[in-house]
Amino acid sequence: MNVKNNYDECLTNLACSVRKYFELPYKHKTLKYIDELLESKEPENVVVLLFDGLGSKILDRTLEPGDFFRRNKLKDITTVFPATTTAATTSVRTGTNPIEHGWLGWDMYIEPIDKTITLFLNREKGKKSVCEDFLGVRNMLITKTITDEINESGKYTGTEIMPFGENSYSGLDDMLGKIECELKKPGKKYIYAYDDEPDKTMHVKRSDSPEAARLIKERNKKLEEFCSRIENTVFIVVADHGHINVKNYLLIDYPEILNMLERTTSIEPRAVSFKVKDGLSEKFEEKFDELFGRDFTLYTKSEVEKSRLFGDGEPNPLFSAALGDYIAIAESSDKCIIASPSSAYLSHHAGYTDDEIYVPLIVIDRA
Repeated sequence: MNVKNNYDECLTNLACSVRKYFELPYKHKTLKYIDELLESKEPENVVVLLFDGLGSKILDRTLEPGDFFRRNKLKDITTVFPATTTAATTSVRTGTNPIEHGWLGWDMYIEPIDKTITLFLNREKGKKSVCEDFLGVRNMLITKTITDEINESGKYTGTEIMPFGENSYSGLDDMLGKIECELKKPGKKYIYAYDDEPDKTMHVKRSDSPEAARLIKERNKKLEEFCSRIENTVFIVVADHGHINVKNYLLIDYPEILNMLERTTSIEPRAVSFKVKDGLSEKFEEKFDELFGRDFTLYTKSEVEKSRLFGDGEPNPLFSAALGDYIAIAESSDKCIIASPSSAYLSHHAGYTDDEIYVPLIVIDRA
């Protein structure tokens, strides 16, 4: 297996540089150039802004070379595997790889309760109510964040700003306003801010849509204005993944595959986990290759576990069972495999194209 993610220079390593600057232990390599900037400037504030879906290729196609984001782009780095919000933002928020934190994708099989869970919603896949069984085992996944640890240390402060939860905001201006309020507080601090655009719009309008381009240009302009009036701060702008326009295979249209499965598919539509009924592995491989082999590469659980696909580290207790028997990865195609029409999008991610795995590392030094 050719692992494209560079786990020595990915989102996890950026998070480890943040951990290092705020005197927290870290398990993986840091980014030397970020370390050197923070050590030399000693900013009072470090702000990481993550724009969901704003991958390197989309950024470069949408903005001009002289635009704010592009002229401050230090370089492109990789996200983690899979290239999806659940896995990637957890790595940014914790400084651990997916194999360690266990948040592998939008939907994940949880062995202790024998259910496939939509992780961020705390629901069983396809259902609308919270799964109490999952809440009982949720802490088997890594849930403590960098901001939690900073605040527990008592020496500095950490804050997370998101469009949901306790410290929620409504719209880009409100997000920037909340960041500015935090920056005015005394002391050395870390702020992590997450924006669910342009990902939310690209899913339903396409990654190359005028609507997505407008959102990217708006963020480029408003961040330039915002950063220009802030001092003693290093801003780091990243994305969790990129996007690619897609076409969907609906699994119910392929009963010869569906009838061989022990449970529903999981992880992501472009990085699909299959659990096959006993005795049907060889037949499954043959039929899968016949139907989907042009668009997906099928890897066995053993091949995945021997690779560095989900990064280095001690495997989370839920990791192995969550893999199923196979993972099918869209390495160069534009296809998804979905279990329900409600999961059909015009643009998606979690596959292995350059459009999905490369993210910009944008650094604005206002220290």
